[in-house]
Amino acid sequence: MSVLAIAEHDNASIKPATLNAVTAAAQLGPVDLLVAGAGCRAAAEQAAKIAGVAKVLLADAPEYAHGLAENLAPLVVTLAAGYSHVLVTATTFGKNLLPRAAALLDLQQISDVVKIVSADSFVRPIYAGNGLATVQSADRIKLLTVRSTAFEAAKAEGGSAAVETVPAAGDAGLSRFVKQEVSKSERPELSSARIVISGGRGMQAAENFHLLEEVADRLGAAVGASRAAVDAGFKPNEFQVGQTGKVVAPDLYIAVGISGAS
Repeated sequence: MSVLAIAEHDNASIKPATLNAVTAAAQLGPVDLLVAGAGCRAAAEQAAKIAGVAKVLLADAPEYAHGLAENLAPLVVTLAAGYSHVLVTATTFGKNLLPRAAALLDLQQISDVVKIVSADSFVRPIYAGNGLATVQSADRIKLLTVRSTAFEAAKAEGGSAAVETVPAAGDAGLSRFVKQEVSKSERPELSSARIVISGGRGMQAAENFHLLEEVADRLGAAVGASRAAVDAGFKPNEFQVGQTGKVVAPDLYIAVGISGAS
């Protein structure tokens, strides 16, 4: 059977982590990619060009405009019956969405997959990454979140998948979008950056992070922060790197004023 991968996007373009999810999904079978949003035809057409995607499922409705998991989960449930696996990246988006779909389907989710052994066996970290467990699932549908840093990105060009419209599942009425405050930056996204420079409690103050930002701009790097720095208010939560933040696997990681785990 085919695999359903769920695309992360901003209604205009596909986010880079989706390319890694496609690579993981392709190891399990033909890949259908779900693009759910509002006015997201451009993102769906971009998704159709990704190498390895067999078909793009487009769900375009107002209730999907902001990616609310409460609205997206019922849609995933209606589509899941036709697939052997449902897969999404282990980003904030994926971690918010798939557990809800798993609960509605009464199935177990396997989180943070770093390696696909077979159609029913997967490797995931345990004990804060100090060990790796091979998990075998007998569920009729395997629900996986995958670490994008563990899989190569699929080529963004070269595919020619058909775009098929699927009906929306409606507004669940459980949540509503109020507003969002987004930090805009020309620097690369933290979870996919090739170079990351992070600061910790040793930076002593929020204003001192401008030193790291100047270096990051020279290197074309993303800026991160330790949990201690975030808890101290030096940087917002979206900058946090580590077990309780974003998992990164850059080619070069520079840690400044970070003590490390005890």
